[in-house]
Amino acid sequence: MKKLGIIGDYMASNASHVATNQALEHVGESFIFEWIGTDRIEAEFNAIIQSHHGFLIAPGSPYKSMSGVLQIIQYARQHAMPTLGTCGGFQHMVIEFARNVLGIQDAEHAETNPYASRLVINSLSCSLKGQTLPIQIVDKDSKVFNILKTGTITEAYYCNFGLNTGYQQQIHEAGFRMVGSDEHQEARILELKGHPFFIATLFVPQHSSSYEKPHPLLSALVQAMQPAEKKQYT
Repeated sequence: MKKLGIIGDYMASNASHVATNQALEHVGESFIFEWIGTDRIEAEFNAIIQSHHGFLIAPGSPYKSMSGVLQIIQYARQHAMPTLGTCGGFQHMVIEFARNVLGIQDAEHAETNPYASRLVINSLSCSLKGQTLPIQIVDKDSKVFNILKTGTITEAYYCNFGLNTGYQQQIHEAGFRMVGSDEHQEARILELKGHPFFIATLFVPQHSSSYEKPHPLLSALVQAMQPAEKKQYT
């Protein structure tokens, strides 16, 4: 049976964590999922990657082990493992890409290192926490558009941090493409070109899922998970 690993430090008091469990139950397809505490990753890395067929990088940063989360993201990116990152997951997928693909080895996150010189993830000029806003799907050839089958969606945010616009074009041109944006053309959905399923959303799709209408991105993540020979991606 397919198995999804939720990378994050589960807290019952975190509404997005509770919504994540509920949204995955909405999907309906035969699979199992489990939370993987980030402080377990480095010690149990080989067992984790061998026993799971995909990952959801959960909201709720800062994580107990940022290095563990980045290690899982890098492996998933390079080995074609279906991966969806939401909110904090989006932010750390960007950090991993900046460090290991763009070569910005000191790329940092303002939440954990606010005085760093290369803040690829910085504080949003206006916090999106608690807001529900429209998003334009700007790339009609993307997997995201094919999954959502619409050019506009409305989603809920729970974050204070996002992609520093000074790095947005560089990341896009390197292949982690902006496929969804807000009204200011700032990245809200990223998709890795050439990867079977490597998608990051700054919003939290878990919160708009229901039994009557499972969120398409979560359903697509589960559908993409297939035990298969791992292929190297750079």
